[in-house]
Amino acid sequence: MDSTTPAQPDFQSHHASHDREIESLAEFDKAVSAHGTLAHYRVQAVDLTARTDALMSADPTGAVFLGCPMAPEAAARVAAAGALVFPPIPGLPFEPYRAHVYSPEELYASLDEGYETTPDARAYDWFQRTKADGDVFASMLRAIHDDAVSDAVDELLAGARVVGVMGGHAMARGTSAYAGAARLGRELARAGFTVATGGGPGAMEAANLGAYAAPFDDGMLEDALLLLAEVASFTPSIADWARSAFEVRGRWPGGGASVGIPTWFYGHEPPNAFAARIAKYFANATREDGLLARSNAGVVFLPGAAGTVQEVFDNATPNYYESRGEPTPMVLVDRAHWTEKLPAWPLLTSLAGGRTMESKIALVDRIEEAPEALKRLGG
Repeated sequence: MDSTTPAQPDFQSHHASHDREIESLAEFDKAVSAHGTLAHYRVQAVDLTARTDALMSADPTGAVFLGCPMAPEAAARVAAAGALVFPPIPGLPFEPYRAHVYSPEELYASLDEGYETTPDARAYDWFQRTKADGDVFASMLRAIHDDAVSDAVDELLAGARVVGVMGGHAMARGTSAYAGAARLGRELARAGFTVATGGGPGAMEAANLGAYAAPFDDGMLEDALLLLAEVASFTPSIADWARSAFEVRGRWPGGGASVGIPTWFYGHEPPNAFAARIAKYFANATREDGLLARSNAGVVFLPGAAGTVQEVFDNATPNYYESRGEPTPMVLVDRAHWTEKLPAWPLLTSLAGGRTMESKIALVDRIEEAPEALKRLGG
């Protein structure tokens, strides 16, 4: 493979706004200018405080405004004229009606003041405070947020060939396993796949780092691995761990795109900064299913513990029933891990026996074998 001309996924070309969805001021202005009406549009988390004239004149019949700041007279007028207005919710550390997935810069804003000040940490604190109190309003806000994120990631990945890379959060920077996972992510990205991970530390960060490194020469990744090894883990300091990732990004700007899909359910595991787009959820079950369902070109399972074992069989279930059509490839890496330490492979092969999915699973000894196995299985 020619490492100097990698094929990179273009998220912008995959974004497919529905005809009646407005997710930016530019789209709002275009709709009003082209059609002179807002009838039956869905306007999502767009600040319309500077568009009072348009809101006072355009027909809003059947329109829905989700979390759009607007002048009081404009809000009153569109509601009276037939629109449904869901106002912004004050005091939240997140936007429940958000139109787009997160970026690392958004989640880590104000990192220089300490991780605890970032939107990511504040959203986790809010989740911790509200998840146990039974407040139906808080649970509704979490559900709205997660549904909005799902819609945004569907738009983001429309048409993309996605390979999921699963593995444990404990894989430390500076280890051969971490370097191997990074090279795997790089090779998958150079082959034209969109790499998707659970978005956290360890193996997940390594795969996203590899995708980020794909446009550069091979030496860039080796240098980045050395730099990151100076802060091997997100404990004891998430701030130091995240800053070192942003330092790599600062030295080599413009890296390749990939996706992280983490959760505030495991909020003690911070999101990594190498995924260009981060679809972060409150509900872990929604996040797990969504990550695997969107891995339409296959999944590579690196050694991991309970969470990774769960992902193996979460992915095996729809493959077994062929509920998503033809089963997607599953490649398990490290024979000893999956046959002796955590023997998921014997159960997986027994489950697959005689079914279509039997031809879609593979066990390899070394991580370097995973891309070829994925290709052989039809990924």
